[in-house]
Amino acid sequence: MKPARKVEIIEAKTVFQGYFRVDAYRLRHSLHRGGMSGEIRREVFERGHAVSVLPYDPARREVVMLEQFRVGAYAAGTDPWLMEVVAGIIGEGETVEEVARREVKEETGLEVRDLFLAARYLASPGGTSESVTHFVAWVDASGAGGIHGLDHEDEDIRVVPMAVPDALALLDDGRPDNAQALIALQWLALHENRARARWGFEPV
Repeated sequence: MKPARKVEIIEAKTVFQGYFRVDAYRLRHSLHRGGMSGEIRREVFERGHAVSVLPYDPARREVVMLEQFRVGAYAAGTDPWLMEVVAGIIGEGETVEEVARREVKEETGLEVRDLFLAARYLASPGGTSESVTHFVAWVDASGAGGIHGLDHEDEDIRVVPMAVPDALALLDDGRPDNAQALIALQWLALHENRARARWGFEPV
């Protein structure tokens, strides 16, 4: 049984409010060796919670990946055109399933037949509260392709359908280099047959 742990908030305040928000904390927390820490100061980037989706066609055994520009990757000094999965921020009053279906339609033009809840995880808990709910979505990928996205969000998204073995081979080449896509493809490598069984397809 884990010992009781606690967090003591001395002060929490918003220090920046723009499209996103930054909150500053002064706090103390329980220590593994017992007792409490000294005062710690941390900033937390608040950008909301997100959904990610790997569109998957079990009949064709294909996935649908996306390629788009990301300013964070540019600032990090890496290739800013990332190979990604579908993703979006959860709006007020929306369910994760609604966001998943909406984002797949906006970013790929495809309709979701069913959703398989694959994972929930914290994106970067050292500095943001953002959590990600990840789905595998059953789609018909036969017509996948082209450029998609919303103009008012300045999206320029290239849709890249590929066979599952080719997608998993990206992992051996060190691509993709973003957490959502890595987690999505690693999950598929381990659990593809779970999704196939749910949708009535033979294992591979």
